[in-house]
Amino acid sequence: MIKAAGAVLWRDADGDVEVAVVHRHRYDDWSLPKGKLDRGETVPACAVREVFEETGYSCVLGRHLKQVSYSVKSVPKTVDYYAAEAVSGSFAANDEVDSLKWLPVADASALLTYEPDREVLAEFTRLPADLLLVLLVRHAKAGKRSEWDDDDDLRPLSDAGWRQATALRSLLPVWSPTRVHTAPRVRCVDTVRAVAEDLSVEMVEEPRLSEEGYWPDPEAGLVRLLEIAADEGRAVVSSQGGVIPSVVRTLAELGGLRLDEIPCKKGSVWVLAFTRPFGAWSTSDSPSRWPTLVSAHYLASALPRP
Repeated sequence: MIKAAGAVLWRDADGDVEVAVVHRHRYDDWSLPKGKLDRGETVPACAVREVFEETGYSCVLGRHLKQVSYSVKSVPKTVDYYAAEAVSGSFAANDEVDSLKWLPVADASALLTYEPDREVLAEFTRLPADLLLVLLVRHAKAGKRSEWDDDDDLRPLSDAGWRQATALRSLLPVWSPTRVHTAPRVRCVDTVRAVAEDLSVEMVEEPRLSEEGYWPDPEAGLVRLLEIAADEGRAVVSSQGGVIPSVVRTLAELGGLRLDEIPCKKGSVWVLAFTRPFGAWSTSDSPSRWPTLVSAHYLASALPRP
């Protein structure tokens, strides 16, 4: 299996969206920037690296768009595509790409050589480019509850859990979060502590997103997550396995989003994208004006590919 990743790289052009298409001289084709994973690399990190190497632009990932599958010389290959906003940089011809064009979406689609690339671009245009984003993290592995004699709130991460936390520290910045929220459990806090330190921000404790705080009033927990989503800047939220599936399932149902299953491994991440409310928003408004979940993508592990 060959694994690769790429992106629809976009920018705001006086209120309109333009996307980048690249010409590869080796194949004489127009395509979206993409490339194979390096050893020890995650799929999202690969997408960011390949965009930079092929286009010269640094980018911030948004929602996952789709996975494309095909064969290369009878070897199966998958390419995961993300929306990615260009934040800095400029193009220079390189070993892989000799030309780049910024185009309106319709023009870009007409120029692309391959139908799968056009399908990826069509998925990109299905929703607004600039969405709210919450990175909902299940805490990393902790020691077994049966082997912990103290208050369960204080149960620490295991060695494997600290490795997962280190991997999350490297992975989560590709979405450029600016805030860190956490259920008030040591294992939840320590899972994202280093992320907050790197951002130089204080972690905000969220009692309603712990198991004990959520289940007496699930609606209040959902509203709190929507409040977090609607605040300025993207958010990391660290919570527990007894909360995350219920939150994701309910938000998906409210948004009319079909999810066949809702896994929740320790150290995993749900990348949740929401529409932006129109104008100032508060929980006293009609639910029709609340942020709506429109995309939910699950990353089972932040650990890189061996």
